[in-house]
Amino acid sequence: MSEQCEANLSKPYSKGEYNKYNDTEQWIRISEGCPHKHTYCRESFENPELIVYPIPQIIRNVVKIMDMNLLCHPEAIDILRKLGSIRVHGKKVKYELICGIDYRFLTKQIAWLLKHSGFVKIRMAWDLEFKFQKDIKKAIDLLKSVGYKDITIFMICNWKIPYEINCMKLDLCKVWKVKVADCYFDNQLSPNFESIYWSLEDMKRFRAKVRKHNQLVNFGIDPEYPEVG
Repeated sequence: MSEQCEANLSKPYSKGEYNKYNDTEQWIRISEGCPHKHTYCRESFENPELIVYPIPQIIRNVVKIMDMNLLCHPEAIDILRKLGSIRVHGKKVKYELICGIDYRFLTKQIAWLLKHSGFVKIRMAWDLEFKFQKDIKKAIDLLKSVGYKDITIFMICNWKIPYEINCMKLDLCKVWKVKVADCYFDNQLSPNFESIYWSLEDMKRFRAKVRKHNQLVNFGIDPEYPEVG
């Protein structure tokens, strides 16, 4: 794989320590870097070294962690344990990994630590080819084995993985009963899509498919289908 980043983001997403909060939530970043050098992601190129910062003082019971790939760091297990031991106002903290987890670093121990350290709304990326289906299924099974039921899979769209392949992945996610978050290459946000590798029609079509998919996973029925009578 070429070590040249194709992503054209206007500014770095994950540079330096971060710790902000409001009356109810706190947002932190405690690590930088990723070893994969995927051409659709600038993290490896902007932050070529794996860096871990000290955990800031946690002062809210809801904490959103902005790290791009926390699990890739050798210190990940120790970090999860420390986060899980923190109490705010005598209550356990709920953590959320905004950028999700990397299945390549997920083990039974880490899955258990995530669950018992208070991590909620688990997300995991499946950005690469369909051939990794067994690895993704194994990771989902690991997460379910420790008690996770609400799991979301990130999929990159408008990149070199064709629309048809993402539809195949979407079909498997339906079988696995996990939700999907469609993420668009080059930091594009709906409805302001620009065709790069996919057509605009395919991007809009896939977004509609994902919306319907998540309704079926959430409700077990199609809530928009007209009722009899």
